Amino acid sequence: MIKASDVKELREKTGAGMLDCKKALEAVSGDMEKAIDWLREKGISKAAKKESRIAAEGLCQIKTEGNNAVILEVNSETDFVAKNEEFTSFVDYLVDIILNNDVKTNENVLNYLDNGEKISDKIVALTSKIGEKISFRRFEKVTKKDNEVFGSYKHMGGKIGALVVLSDTTEEVAKDVAMHVAAMNPTAVRRDLVPTDLVERESHVIKEQVLAEGKPENIAEKMVTGRLNKFYKEICLEEQAFIKDSNMSVLDYVKSNNGSIVSMIRFAVGEGIEKREEDFAEEVMSQIENS
Repeated sequence: MIKASDVKELREKTGAGMLDCKKALEAVSGDMEKAIDWLREKGISKAAKKESRIAAEGLCQIKTEGNNAVILEVNSETDFVAKNEEFTSFVDYLVDIILNNDVKTNENVLNYLDNGEKISDKIVALTSKIGEKISFRRFEKVTKKDNEVFGSYKHMGGKIGALVVLSDTTEEVAKDVAMHVAAMNPTAVRRDLVPTDLVERESHVIKEQVLAEGKPENIAEKMVTGRLNKFYKEICLEEQAFIKDSNMSVLDYVKSNNGSIVSMIRFAVGEGIEKREEDFAEEVMSQIENS
């Protein structure tokens, strides 16, 4: 039995009609991801990948010091609390704790004793004081080499955070790349780092689309390769058109400044939990144009 709420959710994700969404869910026994693919294969939905929807509020914070950097996300229930001075002060405190101590997991952080009090207990106390659930969601700690530079960028005061490492270039170039990562949300730095299951899924969808167009099997295989190249250009950082100059790729921009891309991390507050969808690329571009 297909639930009306699932049909509604699929319609919101794909823009397809209610009847098509119901038919898609029935065809794949209610599996949401497979239903999205089914609609794409039939040409009903062209949504290759949608920006993650935002539910939880909170902040991303980034701090660099010497050869070390930390990016983290702490969540609150409302945006109002995310702007609360006590909440923002705690986020700043937490990023310092992680940066200056040997913690490798969330559990390490939550169990860390500061003046005899666990971080987890501090979060409980803050929750009680503010009157809203506070949650430490995730972090990444990065160490760079001496010939490498950090680039960081926070959008909307911390709704999105991007941290990149580049080698043999300047911090200014690295910051430009971090801004691009925040805006364009690449999946991986380059092709060989794209998850295999993602490539296999996209290949399957493309092949079904081509076969639905009436192309024979041997031609379909060649067309899959061609369309996969386009897919890679959309999701690989090095191949994306640079947000400040669409006439060159990000890799071209970095190379023109004698550098290379080592790594990237991008956090968006509450990503993966449905609430609303925003065009962050457009917002970042408007910031660039007004800067």
